[in-house]
Amino acid sequence: MFFAIPDLEREPIQFSVALPPKAIDFGGEAEQVGDLTSEGRAEVLHEHRGPKEIVPDIRLKGSLRGTFEAPCARCVEPVRNEVAGDFDLLFRPSGVDAEGSEHSISTPETEIGYYEKDGLALEDVLREQVLLSLPARSLCQPDCKGLCPRCGQNRNEVACSCEQGPDDPRWEALSGLGSRIKH
Repeated sequence: MFFAIPDLEREPIQFSVALPPKAIDFGGEAEQVGDLTSEGRAEVLHEHRGPKEIVPDIRLKGSLRGTFEAPCARCVEPVRNEVAGDFDLLFRPSGVDAEGSEHSISTPETEIGYYEKDGLALEDVLREQVLLSLPARSLCQPDCKGLCPRCGQNRNEVACSCEQGPDDPRWEALSGLGSRIKH
């Protein structure tokens, strides 16, 4: 769904969508399981920056809900995550804040997104909101044993028979250090 500035200028747009899996590409970060639902409202807010400069900002306020699978950080098996939340976002035309030189940004400016050309795609916003809502690191279980570094088998499923590899010779100089430390 695309929110075009000319359409939003006429009137705010109420939206309610149910996006099937693969409608949004989440890359290797997550895989959508079932529909991703979202509803809310898109509207234009006119930001007056002087007597003749008016910037058309897009405010997107709504909610989302969906189920996703992300790879376990240790064994890469899928971990199911329920995502649900509300958002209230402001988008400004790309380049409108550009100045000739670099400058530091204020805290309110960090909460503003930017849109290209004449509008904003809801799918892009939902992708970002889902990825921000997922845990940075998912584990299939708290005591996940991970993958064997030698054979690659999942240690949660198979008792790996690989031997412990040789010690790294770069650490040999430190091997006797523990016995020399007095308690």
